Amino acid sequence: MPLQNRVTPFGEIVAAPQRGLFTGNRGIIHDPATRTLLKRRWSNPAWIICVCDFRGRRRDVMATRSWTELFFLDEATALAAGHRPCFYCRRDDAQAFAAAWAKGNGLPRITAKQIDATLHHERLGARAKRLHPLPCAVEQLPDGAMVAARGGAGSPAGGEGLSGGPPDCWLIWQGRALRWSLEGYQAVRQPLVDTLLLTPPSTLCALDAGYRPVVHPTSRTN
Repeated sequence: MPLQNRVTPFGEIVAAPQRGLFTGNRGIIHDPATRTLLKRRWSNPAWIICVCDFRGRRRDVMATRSWTELFFLDEATALAAGHRPCFYCRRDDAQAFAAAWAKGNGLPRITAKQIDATLHHERLGARAKRLHPLPCAVEQLPDGAMVAARGGAGSPAGGEGLSGGPPDCWLIWQGRALRWSLEGYQAVRQPLVDTLLLTPPSTLCALDAGYRPVVHPTSRTN
């Protein structure tokens, strides 16, 4: 049975067999005896995005009292959920993200702790993922941004804050809105309704300043 360790753009952690392109963590949020999640969904404000393969190291997932291994379809998904690149296993990417984050947010320099504090405020709203108003038209959002909107049947992820039924998650990529699922992205010809921003605003500024996240290959084939 799949472990409950796959993260959606809404920041929810679900059980699914797919692993995705990246791993990461929010601290220790599981019981190693049962390999199940605790009630809390984070224990550290540093929510990071890590590579799955680093110096040949192997881990038995959720088996010890160590950080809880979470998995993401791609980096755009992790950024939307409120994570940021790890300065240990992804140092070059983390430095590029920090530089773009500082530039996009009008700051001369930034530390990881400052990024984490801002993201922690932007990603959490009571017990649900915080959704934000769009700062511009959808077609003007930078590549890698993700939004929530009411869509067609079969919504792959849940959320709160939108009227008229559960929203879908959409990736903005090369001028198109692609619907997110646990398996990848799908191009769907339909207007987006009641659209709100999933990607934290400060991260959106980093994307607008030039940071380009790794996106699942299905974004190019659909």
